[in-house]
Amino acid sequence: MTLSAASNTCEVLVIGAGPAGSACAQALAGAGLDVVLVDQHAFPRDKTCGDGLIPDAQRALSRLGLLDEVLARARVATHVGCVGPSGGRVELAARLAVLPRRELDELLRREAVAHGARWLAPARFEAPLFDADGRVGGARLALPDGSSRALRARWTVLATGAAAGPLLAAGVCERRLPSGIALRGYVRSEALAGRVAGLEVVWHRALRRGYGWIFPCRDGVFNIGVGLTRGRGAAAAPPEANLRELFDAFVRLHPTARELMATGQSLGPLKGAPLRCSLEGARWSRPGLLVAGEAAGSTYLLTGEGIGKALEAGLLAAQAIADGRQARAPDSAVRARYEAGLHALKPRFAAYEQANRINEHPWLADLVIWRARHSRRLVRQLGEVLEESRSPGPLGSAGGLLQLLLPLGGSS
Repeated sequence: MTLSAASNTCEVLVIGAGPAGSACAQALAGAGLDVVLVDQHAFPRDKTCGDGLIPDAQRALSRLGLLDEVLARARVATHVGCVGPSGGRVELAARLAVLPRRELDELLRREAVAHGARWLAPARFEAPLFDADGRVGGARLALPDGSSRALRARWTVLATGAAAGPLLAAGVCERRLPSGIALRGYVRSEALAGRVAGLEVVWHRALRRGYGWIFPCRDGVFNIGVGLTRGRGAAAAPPEANLRELFDAFVRLHPTARELMATGQSLGPLKGAPLRCSLEGARWSRPGLLVAGEAAGSTYLLTGEGIGKALEAGLLAAQAIADGRQARAPDSAVRARYEAGLHALKPRFAAYEQANRINEHPWLADLVIWRARHSRRLVRQLGEVLEESRSPGPLGSAGGLLQLLLPLGGSS
């Protein structure tokens, strides 16, 4: 249902209808709370992303009751091919799927509305509203006609993605610079559709600090792009490479990318977007406000994958608010419950940040791939990283590198 013009209050105002916001709104509305879900765009809308759904995203979608519908619409794959700078390749078995974010986010939004959330769009977040005690009590929203609308709420969830503007306006931004940037486009190629069945990720010296990808969607469409990531030294790092130049380098050096761009039909311009990673760069809460999804840094630094953890963050925020309401808990307890949930995820994000050395030093990808081609055990372990049953951290540690350099012995 849509929000009526006369209604200006709710229990929970969720700002941003991406995976985190829609998951949060669905869970809260399903628990019986009065929820308003707001986005600055009318839906469906495009979103720059690799569109890959790895197992953590699929598990979260299952919790939301959407996994079967998503898989029915997606291109399902059973492996990802990892290609190193020297051309070595290893394939890792995994449960994977690719569905353009335009479709995925619309499914999530519709499910939230079906569970009872009220919908308002387009409406852009301008600033929080405050009560007499200085607690966030809703938000002021900018409407397309130039007017503003004030919505009062007991809780506000900010799920506005990687852009720094909303975080600054809400007083929770700790770092304006993103952790990374990405550029992607869609290309249709019937010829490659029958030959490229899995996801491909490519490292190369020309893509230092990043990687290229080719992910197959349905109907002969491919998502092709490049990502550039940065570690903790982001504020002092040199300016980002021109992403278009990075993309052109990827197309030039990777045969599949070159053939796709030379023979396929482009379905629109290349689009870029910032990334916020490692659960850093923003405060997770303030009185009356929880920050969820990529606004809180829910994207993995090594891989740029963020859909699954954004869904999880949205569900954590919903659980904290719903449980707090039932227990009549004070604000401090709700915030502590939510932040504890994010803190529990922090070691995994730290492991991905450690493993991000592979992006910073592409020769490491060559080493890992060379070793994996001679070790079924390492292939299995890398697959477990995709399944999130194994930490990727050792790949970037001194001990992990030493193990890769040791003689193969009985590692197979």
